[in-house]
Amino acid sequence: MNPPDGEAGAALVPDADAALVSRSCEVSDVSFGSFLAAGDRHRIHWAAPDGLEVVGGGAAARLTADGPGRFDSLRRDSETLFSAVDHDGPAATRPRVFGGLSFGPDHDPTGVWKGFPAAAFTLPAVQLTRVDDGTYLTVTRYGPDVDADGVSDALAAVRDRLADLPMMRARSEKPGVVGTEWLVDREEWTAQVASVIDRIRGGDLRKAVLATALRVDLDDEIDIPDTLGRLRRTYPECYRFLVQPTGGKGFFGPPPERLVRREGEVVETEALAGSMPRGDTPEADAEHARSLLESDKLQHEQRLVVDTICEQLDAFGTVGEGEQGVRKLTNIQHLQTPINAVLDGDTHVLELVEALHPTPAVGGLPLDLALETIRETETWDRGWYASPVGWFDADGDGEFAVGIRSGVAGGREATLFAGNGIVGDSDPDDEWDELQPKVRPIMDELEREVDRREPSDANGEQSDP
Repeated sequence: MNPPDGEAGAALVPDADAALVSRSCEVSDVSFGSFLAAGDRHRIHWAAPDGLEVVGGGAAARLTADGPGRFDSLRRDSETLFSAVDHDGPAATRPRVFGGLSFGPDHDPTGVWKGFPAAAFTLPAVQLTRVDDGTYLTVTRYGPDVDADGVSDALAAVRDRLADLPMMRARSEKPGVVGTEWLVDREEWTAQVASVIDRIRGGDLRKAVLATALRVDLDDEIDIPDTLGRLRRTYPECYRFLVQPTGGKGFFGPPPERLVRREGEVVETEALAGSMPRGDTPEADAEHARSLLESDKLQHEQRLVVDTICEQLDAFGTVGEGEQGVRKLTNIQHLQTPINAVLDGDTHVLELVEALHPTPAVGGLPLDLALETIRETETWDRGWYASPVGWFDADGDGEFAVGIRSGVAGGREATLFAGNGIVGDSDPDDEWDELQPKVRPIMDELEREVDRREPSDANGEQSDP
């Protein structure tokens, strides 16, 4: 099945004279991976730890924006897009746009990030939604001449084609890794960290998050839907996402961190900062968790993040801070503090995203100084790495994750990302070691057993085991 990009004449951009018509029906369970693999443009995938999972193909409409005003532009265009909605189906299948934004407004959509504007959201033409009470197929059309009968006919036609897809998709072999190279090698990166530490100790900067990227050359072409399927098994406690705006590369990953969720007047977010590896034994694992809780350096880093998020949300309503704990993932564990708020007014989720991004966990403090330090220190383009990815709807509700533990891939190459928060008592070599587990979630799903080795430190040479 090839999900359509929208019918001829459809308004792919918001149009004041257009209508949005959406029809849904319940279907037998089907392989979401097969559905994704059947399309080649405007593919999206969103899976949240609370159980909502959506895959979409084709574009009934698209929202794109550039520059410092991209959040305002998205909100204005979404008001036009959702101004006349005719939806027939469960609330879980209501029209939503899925996508994300670049880390900064001065994004350059070339090179690795070709095809990724500074902001891009897609209203899927065809989507599957899985929630607790079932699986649903939805067909959406947007344009000046869209009518309900035509959309219902399209739904019936897509449902017939959907019946040809399997309930389970056979897993293909991992693509295999033939070479890796850090875009910033160990020597250069630790020197960058040392310079940031000197800046922190000598001035007003309190924290800056430095990142780097790992270039991976693959033996075979990557199958992103298949890779997401494997990540579902290994990281069930995380989000999973794919944003593929064109037929080119896809940005995807299993991020552990929620940026923000808005449902009516209730807002939920969290501070996730400070990390330790998982232990090989229960005793070692508990010791690492204890180190997280007792480390003055990591507790300081976590407190900076918590305080900043609470201050940012305070402008929108009443804020509450939950009890700190340890978030255990498959290969790493973090300090985690839940934070919630009750809104005073009608605040769109994009306003919350704009206020919170970038959090101190991926930017630093004070933010202006941290971003200046990142621009002056990093020698590569972050693109969409560590940026908001998620969805929003006509009511301004939505959910966004932080695009970490992520990569952008297509064909026989992938680029994986990792970053660390640097504070005054950081040690450059320790920070480099802490980077390595952060590329593992995706790297493990690319490597075959015969490839299993550490990513290269520089120039294709392998680091010591």
